[in-house]
Amino acid sequence: MFDLAALDPSSLLPFILIGFAAQLVDGALGMAFGVICNTLLVAVMGVPPAQASARIHVVEVFTTAVSGISHLIHRNIEWPLFWKLLIPGVIGGVLGAYVLTSLHSDVVKPFVLGYLVLIGIWLLVRGLLYPPKVQKPTVIAPLGLIGGFLDAAGGGGWGPVVTSNLLVQGAEPRKVVGTVNSVEFFLTLTVSATFIYHLGLAQIAGATLGLLIGGVIAAPLGAFMAKRFSVKLMLTLVGVVLTATSAFGLYRAVL
Repeated sequence: MFDLAALDPSSLLPFILIGFAAQLVDGALGMAFGVICNTLLVAVMGVPPAQASARIHVVEVFTTAVSGISHLIHRNIEWPLFWKLLIPGVIGGVLGAYVLTSLHSDVVKPFVLGYLVLIGIWLLVRGLLYPPKVQKPTVIAPLGLIGGFLDAAGGGGWGPVVTSNLLVQGAEPRKVVGTVNSVEFFLTLTVSATFIYHLGLAQIAGATLGLLIGGVIAAPLGAFMAKRFSVKLMLTLVGVVLTATSAFGLYRAVL
């Protein structure tokens, strides 16, 4: 086990702030924890990409648990939607974890990111000009399957794919965010189970511990914010975040 007394609080602070900011956005808008953390850790903090990905994966198990409970308390979960996403999402995650060990996800990634950029722009336009009427989404299970597969394959994709497409279909924003975040806990737990077993809890130290502290603190605040955002504001914010993060990812992918 690691010695908590040996950790320097000042060295944890930047990672706590990164985890807090990323989870605040993710909890409120249903996406971007992995993207924001990975970008700041690698580009700003200089963490090697492999280490950044491993740390984020472990942290998400805990942050999604707290986020899901918070959304449950604020009644942001739509249970029929939850169950329709859960099973396909877990199946997609398991398939992604196994199948993509022999495939090159980098080939597919630019196309997925390009698609998400277009979805983000469309959500931004609808949020600013003519928000859609709230209605029941019709395409659910395929989104769960694809979102789970991409999340396991590339370390992210569940929130951007599932949340954005449900919003395009006119689903109620706060219910979408709460439900997608809650399902993500089970997805992350399933995909990460073997990895966490081999990694060991002793590795949850340093940067990982800082991300965990910041993320857990921010999770209840994100759920609180999601409950109070209007449809127009939610669509606009999701459109901005999705477009910006996907465009940046696309830029890096094609270089």
